[in-house]
Amino acid sequence: MLIGIDLGTTNSLAACYRDGKTEIIPNRLGKNMTPSVVSVTAEGDLLVGETAREYGILHPQNMARLFKRTMGTDKTYSLNGQEFSSEELSSFVLRSLKQDAEVYLDCEVDEAIISVPAYFNEKQRRATKRAGELAGLKVSRIINEPTAAAVSCGVAESEESSCCMVLDLGGGTFDVTILEYDQSIMEVYAVAGDNMLGGEDFTLKLMEMFARDNQIDMTETDLKTLGNLYQAAEFCKCGFSERNPSVMAVNIKGMTYESEYTLSEYEEACIPLLERMRKPMEKALKDAKITLDDLDRILLVGGAVRLPMIRSYVQKLTGIFTEFSEDPDLSVVQGAALACAMKERKQEIREVILTDVCPFTLGTAVVSPYDTFADEERFLPIIERNTVIPVSRTQTVYTASDDQQYLRVKVLQGESRLANHNLLIGELTVEVPRGPRGQESAEITYTYDVNSLLEVEVKVISTGLKKKIIIQDEKNKISEEEAQERLERLSYMKQNPREEEKNMYVMLKAERIYEEASKEDRTKIDEAVQSFREAMGKGTRLSVDKQRQELMDLLDEIENKDIHVFRA
Repeated sequence: MLIGIDLGTTNSLAACYRDGKTEIIPNRLGKNMTPSVVSVTAEGDLLVGETAREYGILHPQNMARLFKRTMGTDKTYSLNGQEFSSEELSSFVLRSLKQDAEVYLDCEVDEAIISVPAYFNEKQRRATKRAGELAGLKVSRIINEPTAAAVSCGVAESEESSCCMVLDLGGGTFDVTILEYDQSIMEVYAVAGDNMLGGEDFTLKLMEMFARDNQIDMTETDLKTLGNLYQAAEFCKCGFSERNPSVMAVNIKGMTYESEYTLSEYEEACIPLLERMRKPMEKALKDAKITLDDLDRILLVGGAVRLPMIRSYVQKLTGIFTEFSEDPDLSVVQGAALACAMKERKQEIREVILTDVCPFTLGTAVVSPYDTFADEERFLPIIERNTVIPVSRTQTVYTASDDQQYLRVKVLQGESRLANHNLLIGELTVEVPRGPRGQESAEITYTYDVNSLLEVEVKVISTGLKKKIIIQDEKNKISEEEAQERLERLSYMKQNPREEEKNMYVMLKAERIYEEASKEDRTKIDEAVQSFREAMGKGTRLSVDKQRQELMDLLDEIENKDIHVFRA
């Protein structure tokens, strides 16, 4: 079975296409979205999603989140004495989504189309693909998030040709895509973005405001208090959709700090974040060789566009009415599910031809013996950014010195004139016959496929010798034996049984809210927890479900009070 997955910075989702429509696959707690959070308990149990988040609020040193932002890097996360890379943590989230899909669909799920930010580079895309493989999935395609969102919103269903800008502001990344659609053809012209801008940053801005107004030094604050500050800021941010002003309150070491913010105050503080959206938008327009007057629509997707200031800023900046779906969180995964239907050539779905582009320039390093700075390597572009993919380009290079024996090809990604300012994503070396400089030549061919993955071939003209590599991060390159060992280690991480997940989640939530609650509410929580424990000890499944729901209702009621004080 093939499913679509939106592997998000803050939340992840899975969907499928069956019976003529897309279906969001609920997780084990019955919810659409699974938080991209992983925790490991003191007993070595692996927790994923909301249960992991609740555990992490109580034990922040053993929780990992926002690891999508470090995909494709060497960063590791230590959870209860075990080290994990970003792609390994992502594999746990993907594995959880896979298991939920298998229960929901009642069949084996072994293949997926996974969405990534359009502005993800080569290393990040490969790390995403490896994460899927570690989760036991064949990743048949990597699809750009804005392209998937455009498909789900039906932008190619119009009878007339139109030009659309898709702005995808998720939890951790911002993407801009300009595409033109004409009935069954959707052609991407340009992409740009900021992989370090998302809804998380708007939450952190409220934290900064609160810390400044209450003279709290966050550099000297422990992890648990920082976690409570974050929870309070998220609560306050979401509160703006229902009330203005919104209140943020935190109890630190027995002292309650409280601040009230108007929407206008918050928007003014967020101006630097909003202005960071401008540059990628301008860059995408420039690369697409169009102006705002050429745009027919602007489509907003991603959970962060729920903030009214986002829609207002885009509309003021462009002068174009902005559109967004009723549930912008679901657009990307629904598009990934539709891409699954297209791949399987479902008869019920209208075939859409998708063309995408290469988000970064790909090239190699060269030197010229005639330059003043002969040792300075310059960047030689081979595939320019925003070239339609799949694509293959060839460039001829020559030996740079007398009696040169080897030609070393550095595979680079970026936009800088200087080679060492771009991202090195791989390299290979070929032997060339000795001779005067410039006598020997080689053809370098870059082939970039629909999954935005790169293959490099070097052919020495005089000898016909060829060498080819499919690029992967050399630092993370491992043997087949090591890969199998790694897969087995991750597969046997002890995960909380599905049937116990709801009980564990509600108990962790009760523990967390008990710490934050008033004396009166603590008594209510304690009584409800005791009743739930008794039901688990000797009751029927029906009575356990009933007591768990009563406890959950109480916790939600306490948590959603007008002014909720988060206690560290």
